[in-house]
Amino acid sequence: MKPLLLAHFVVFVCAGLSAQTNVWQPSPGHTQVPIWPGAVPDAQPVAGPEYERATTKLFAGRPVVFVDKVSLPTMTVYSPTETNTGVAVAVFPGGGYNELAIDLEGTEICDWLTSRGITAVLLKYRVPLKKVGPYSESPLALEDAQRTLGLVRFHAAEWHIDPHKIGVIGFSAGGHLVTATSTHFDQRSYPAVDAADRESCRPDFAIACYPGHLWNDDEGFKLNPNVPVTANTPPTFLLQAEDDHVDGVEQSLVYYIGLKNAGVPVEMHLYAQGGHGFGLRPAKFPITEWPHLVETWLRTIGMIQN
Repeated sequence: MKPLLLAHFVVFVCAGLSAQTNVWQPSPGHTQVPIWPGAVPDAQPVAGPEYERATTKLFAGRPVVFVDKVSLPTMTVYSPTETNTGVAVAVFPGGGYNELAIDLEGTEICDWLTSRGITAVLLKYRVPLKKVGPYSESPLALEDAQRTLGLVRFHAAEWHIDPHKIGVIGFSAGGHLVTATSTHFDQRSYPAVDAADRESCRPDFAIACYPGHLWNDDEGFKLNPNVPVTANTPPTFLLQAEDDHVDGVEQSLVYYIGLKNAGVPVEMHLYAQGGHGFGLRPAKFPITEWPHLVETWLRTIGMIQN
């Protein structure tokens, strides 16, 4: 994180986190900073302080760390240590809009991206879900995501990022947040607070992994109207397992059809096995190789060159 940004925000980190215990912190060398310079817009009461917890059930030999009750959204920038492609990706962990799988679908994703020369920006967005306002699925998370994309574009030169190569990746509920940012960018969902909000919050590309909240089986095979796909929706990569019993395959299929009908470039990879919430951790199924497919796709759409 650059000194200019730290000077602007570090006071808010201290004020917001000093009174809390057991709050998630990134690995040494990385600093999480609040994305809002003052009061958080549309702040909703959360019962109790933010905290992290690890599951007792192991996934690929390790527990999963969740962050609960986030009322102060932050971002953490992970910069490439060697080659820098100029590409940046905002990372949205999943957790049903009730909590965040901060390592499985957050820091581990950032480590993979930076190893490929891509700047990763981990967003710790507000949870649990608050259904308020005209956008009823995740209005507070959408505000946080829009704000983060504007900040990344505003600091592009400082962070050695191409402002035309800024994308998003998300998992489960975070995958839905990917589709929300991909279809809600013409206008901010909150009043502008500074120059960063004058930057575009449209992703240049989008990667949605086993997304949810896109289809309701009570409504037939119809895309959730809260993600109004248009021809200006960014190129999209979709990943799904057929045996996903949390967010069924229909979630990705209905979004794929919506993108195709709108003429949006879309690539979908559908695997027979893999379940839900696998992230990057190794599994015995072919779906575990999905990061290589993303890297190839980023080359085909002209984001990375080698």
